[in-house]
Amino acid sequence: MVYLDFDGMLHPEGVYWSRRRGPHLGSPDRGHRLFEHAALLDTLLEPYPGVGIVLSTTWVRQYRYGGAVKRLPDRRRARCIGATFHSQMNRHAFENLPRGQQVLEDVARRQPRAWLAVDDAREGWPPFADANVVLSDPTDGIAHPLVLDSLTRKLEQQFGRA
Repeated sequence: MVYLDFDGMLHPEGVYWSRRRGPHLGSPDRGHRLFEHAALLDTLLEPYPGVGIVLSTTWVRQYRYGGAVKRLPDRRRARCIGATFHSQMNRHAFENLPRGQQVLEDVARRQPRAWLAVDDAREGWPPFADANVVLSDPTDGIAHPLVLDSLTRKLEQQFGRA
């Protein structure tokens, strides 16, 4: 299972929401666009057809799970199996936890055989989780060469040789 944040992974972290424009990047003049690295994620996950995606993104709280999934291109939608946040949870308590803790609590609930989290924030990730976490670049996301190398290596370590 892969825990996936959107901002800072599939596009730069500076995403803003407005009723008029919907989600948009704070600085689109730099040539970036929403979900620009989604095809790269497909390519990376292709050798691992049994690996599902759990959304660990704030987009779930903004658009609910179904709305967040709909924003992904079709191939990623089929892999989505849930989110770290759901409507039965105490939203305030959940939002006060760092992302690492949010994911680790979900791992404890789901108890996957293997898991990997892709995030752009170090906060909340204890050292024992280092083998399961790929820290992303806030601007270049998973396309940053060092992040791409780490993600490729850790996918193989967690889910077997491609």
